[in-house]
Amino acid sequence: MSRGFKLATFLASLALTATAFAEGVEPSAARLPELGGITSSMFTGWIMSALLVTLVLFLVGKPKVLPSKGQAVIESLIEALRDLFEPIVGKKAFPLAFPLLVTFFIFILFNNWMGLIPGVGTIGWGHTNAAGEFHITRALIRPFNSDFNGTIALAAISFGAWFIIVFKIAGPKIILWDLFGNKADKNDTPGWLYPILALVFLIVGFIEVFSIMIRPFTLSVRLFGNVFGGENLLHGTSFFFVFYFMELLVGLIQALVFTLLTSVYIGLLCNHGDDHDHANDHGHTAEPHH
Repeated sequence: MSRGFKLATFLASLALTATAFAEGVEPSAARLPELGGITSSMFTGWIMSALLVTLVLFLVGKPKVLPSKGQAVIESLIEALRDLFEPIVGKKAFPLAFPLLVTFFIFILFNNWMGLIPGVGTIGWGHTNAAGEFHITRALIRPFNSDFNGTIALAAISFGAWFIIVFKIAGPKIILWDLFGNKADKNDTPGWLYPILALVFLIVGFIEVFSIMIRPFTLSVRLFGNVFGGENLLHGTSFFFVFYFMELLVGLIQALVFTLLTSVYIGLLCNHGDDHDHANDHGHTAEPHH
């Protein structure tokens, strides 16, 4: 029997033991008076943040020109994320957006994977039912992203950062044109059709404003639903080992989806700014375009 198989069997047995008396997962994180009234998911988020900071400091240490193995790992991750996000958000917005996007990706990813650790959601306070089985009512540790309050907070930060970045990089004029401006070429459009298209683009602009306003809700619901659903799946199947691999993939995909959507929202308004500046530098007036 291989060492890897023995390790997998051991982890699976720990998971089965931890959830033997669990009856599913509560939809909301429990408050913990023992820890000052904070929720179990908030406690997990703080612990995970402290562990991530400690891990990065341990791997990087004092940065050197000739990187250590740990520094090389972190630099490789940063470079990969840079190559992914820079073409989306644009060169102008990249310095402002990149620290936020990297933080989102790493924080969400590891908090998504937090639910795969045996004991998460199954260690805490509870009661014994009539059948003599112990039922957890207040878990000590819950994945941060399995609490709707946590994903709403992440989405609110994403929306606030988007608002600041696009107004700083694009400016009100480009934003208003991008939302409500007539994108049709006046020279190539019949005179009678041009004002009709202007009205159409105006109406579409109000629809776009509505879609922007609901972005925090859609971002938070998507992340919460996938993480909470995965947590219930693992608990409902007694942590069947096959689902670990699926949830590893789901955790990665959801971290990418949240971060990529944030970058796309920024890039929609900021990624064509270079074209306008290039035209203005040559003495031409360029109209904002979508």
